[in-house]
Parts: sequence; C-alpha cells; structure tokens
Amino acid sequence: MIGRLACPPLAALIAAPEGAAIALAMLLVFGGAKLMAELFERLGQPGIVGEILVGVIVGPGLLGWIAPNAVLTALADLGVMFLLFRVGLEVKPRELMRVGPTATLVATLGVIVPFALGWAILALWGAPRIEAIFVGAAMVATSVGITAQVLASKGLLHHIASQTILAAAVIDDVLGLLVLAVVSSMAKGKVNVLELAGAAVVAVAFTVTIAKWGTGAMMRVMPRVEARLRAGNVQFNIAMILLFGLALLATYAGVAAIIGAFLAGMALSESLDRRVYQLVDGVTELLLPFFLVGIGLHLNLSPFAHASTLMLAAVIIVAAVLSKLIGCGLGALPMGFLNAVRVGCGMAPRGEVGMVVAQIGLGLGVIAQSIYGIVVFMAVATTLIAPPLIHASFRNAVREPAVEEFKVQ
Repeated sequence: MIGRLACPPLAALIAAPEGAAIALAMLLVFGGAKLMAELFERLGQPGIVGEILVGVIVGPGLLGWIAPNAVLTALADLGVMFLLFRVGLEVKPRELMRVGPTATLVATLGVIVPFALGWAILALWGAPRIEAIFVGAAMVATSVGITAQVLASKGLLHHIASQTILAAAVIDDVLGLLVLAVVSSMAKGKVNVLELAGAAVVAVAFTVTIAKWGTGAMMRVMPRVEARLRAGNVQFNIAMILLFGLALLATYAGVAAIIGAFLAGMALSESLDRRVYQLVDGVTELLLPFFLVGIGLHLNLSPFAHASTLMLAAVIIVAAVLSKLIGCGLGALPMGFLNAVRVGCGMAPRGEVGMVVAQIGLGLGVIAQSIYGIVVFMAVATTLIAPPLIHASFRNAVREPAVEEFKVQ
C-alpha cells in the first residue's frame, strides 16, 4: 500500500495493522491535498495546482512516502468519474449542441497540430519513426477533468468558451482514441481500416445518441421509476446506476469511461432534486483529491539525469502547450480572440490520458524508458501549467453568462 518511508513516525505507523496503513495513505493524500489547496488559494492561485503538487512531493518523485497502487488508482478513477458526472449535471445538452460546429473544428485542429508537432520534434531529434509517432499521439490527448474542475470552481461552466471546451473535449476523446488505435496497430505491423472505421462509428453513435436524447428520456423515466421504488434515496440510487452503467457502456463503445459519466450527468441535468446534487458534491469532494494527487504520484525525475533528456523534455512541454493554444485557438477564432485563447488554455492539460498513451507505447516496446519518462513529465507539467493559464485567461469573465447571448459575428 505505502511505498518507502523517510521519517521514523511514518515508519512506526506502517508497522501497525493494515488499517493504519490505509488510514495513513488516506490522510496523506486527502489531508495534504486540502491543506495545499488552501495555501494556493490564499496565494491567489488555483487550489488544484497545490493538490497535484502534493502527489509530486509525497510520491516517488521526491519523498517517496506513497507509490501509485491499485487502491489509489481505483479511488482516482472514481474521483474523475464523479467530477465529470457533476460537471454534466450542470450542463444542458442544448448548450453544447449550439457550439457543436465550433467545438468540432477546435477538437480536430487540437488533434492535428499537437500530433504533427510532437512527431516532428522527435523525428528531428533522431528518434525511430514509430517512437516519434507515439509521442505525437500522447500530445493529442486532453484531460478534461482538470479544466472542468477549474471552471466549476470559478462558476464558469456556462460560459461560451467553457461550453466549447467541454464539447471539444468529448470530440477530442473520440479522435484521440482513434489516433491511438491507428498508432498501436502500426506498432503491431497491421492496420485494419474496416475495424477502425467501425469503432469510430460506434463511438460517435453512442456519444451523439446519449447527448441528444438522454435528457428527454430521463425526464420521462425518472418520475415513473421514482414512484415505484422506496428503498433509500431513489433519485440518487438511479443516478449512480446510470453513472456507472453509461461509464461501462462508454468503454465498450470505444470512448473513455469519464465521457460516459459526463453524458450520464447531462442526461440527468433536468431530472434531479437539489438534494442529489448535494450528495454528488460530497462524494466528489472526497474522491477528487485522489485523482489530482495521483497525477503527481506518477512523476519520476530519474530519467532527467542527462542534460539532453532534460532539454528534450523542455521542448516537448513548450510544444505541448503551444500546439493546443494554437490549434484549438484557431478553431475557436469565430468566437473572438479572447475566447480563442481561453479555449486553447482549457484544452492544454494532458493529465492521465497522456500517461495512458505512454504506458501503451512502453508496453509495446516501441518507446524507450527515457522517452516514456519525458511523456509522463509532459503530462504532469501541462496539468500543472494549465490551471494558472485558465485562471488568468478567464480573469475578467462574467460568472454564468447565458449561452444564448453569444452570436458568431
């Protein structure tokens, strides 16, 4: 459960029964995250940055008190699922549909530009072709959970730029998984075009169906089911079943489980009482730190002993931020320059999605350990850099403006 420990009091606790070890891990992660979040908020910075830094500090990157493990990973997965579910509850499908064309362009350019730039940098560095392609694929990803948490904390989920980011992130997830499928197939030496096309159709059909008709269906179904059931908080129970059910279906459809969680929230956005919102907020507040701290736990500084590796990492990080800022920003230009900057900043964090791509490449034996370390470092670094950028770009934004007020000039 707990990794190597550096101070006697912690070592003494680890000698205690297993329950003490679990409690210690929970205390370090949750307590440390909340204390650092409070500190960063008092310094005028997003608290989410402090929570991620806790993982860097107590994890293998520095003190080595806690290492990533199955329990913390499960809690992290639940944390980001509940976060996206909560965000979905605050988003109306019709709002996302209105920004659909712009979001599609944002997502498309936000895939093409980072992929091309990552591939080009590694190719110029002299890396093998498939390794360069994998780095490009890792730079495609967007961790919508990070941006969603920053926007939710600022009360800006209904801003036009926020709506565009959320819609583009859903499309980006579909495109990113297709890119990963193609790249993985190339690494295995076989690309099945029909299989990839079928996967794309299923993923798009699942996402569009739930987004377009899910809310109306739940508005009709929820009152009938609620009238027949009596055990516990019926609405909350139904919400949890839909959350985990759509998260599971999303994985079978070829998109991430968190997209299913987000779609479940949207489907229920007009069907639940305020009490359910409060319950979801409580569960999210408990679990979310494990997702944020978990990102920091994956940071490993050992590959950066050589100056050349450190230089390449710096180039990759700058390219990762600029490629989303430029690619996604260009797609969002019809909304005005400031909103384009906001969208570009909001699409910048790679988070856990970039790490997954790196792990697949390492597992297939097509990227070196040093390149794997660089990609993970890029994923963590962009996740730390993005919240201050989002915070700054939305500094003068009005809380909760109506989407209907926006018109493309």
